[in-house]
Amino acid sequence: MTDRQSKIAVVTGAGSGIGRAVAVELLRAGWSVALAGRRVETLEATAALVPEGAALAVRTDVSDPEDVAALFAAAVDRFGRVDLLFNNAGTFGPGGVPVEELSYDAWRHVVDTNLNGAFLCAQAAYRRMKEQVPQGGRIINNGSISAHTPRPLSVAYTATKHALTGLTKSLSLDGRPYNIAVGQIDIGNAATDMTARMQTGALQANGEMAPEPVMDAADVARTVRHMAELPLEANVQFATVLATAMPYIGRG
Repeated sequence: MTDRQSKIAVVTGAGSGIGRAVAVELLRAGWSVALAGRRVETLEATAALVPEGAALAVRTDVSDPEDVAALFAAAVDRFGRVDLLFNNAGTFGPGGVPVEELSYDAWRHVVDTNLNGAFLCAQAAYRRMKEQVPQGGRIINNGSISAHTPRPLSVAYTATKHALTGLTKSLSLDGRPYNIAVGQIDIGNAATDMTARMQTGALQANGEMAPEPVMDAADVARTVRHMAELPLEANVQFATVLATAMPYIGRG
């Protein structure tokens, strides 16, 4: 990707964790990046990691349609178009809560963020990509290992991540006539604040607590960049990147 006009990205959840790692990777590679998240100060901290980069911080609640519309309007106003959406914003919700004790408000918060937010951002990106010249672009949804196999006591998170796989497939199909490529990256145990507890002990399917290996979030970011920089004629439909020894394949 040598044409600067083809390197405009929107990254949601860019203030920390995987979103921050991906934004930094893209900025260092010469992309212009609109950074979206709930707190402007954390977005600005992400931008400060690559002071020479072209970054725009936009306070965004992805579950709010007006916020999402304003995000993409700001990105286009600043950079001219949108070539990539990394649909990353998400939440675990209350961990370790049995199904029968999970409040509706907690369930709704996870669904609004992980699924409704991903849809709203994808829809806004899709609209821009369909109408812009040259037409097209790429959407990469952040799934999870939980899109394949759940952890105990994670019904809201797991349900939304399974739903995200359906969103990815449907968007991928519907985007074909408009040169919009859609894929998904499923991540297992990237070392972030959200996964810090895994290194000290995570609940296993047999009811035991056990520490789990993690990997550097920068390794995930490089994978996202690879997916992003493919020509639109090629697509990584699904990629799984995980800590090599985490208890996922087989019986652990």
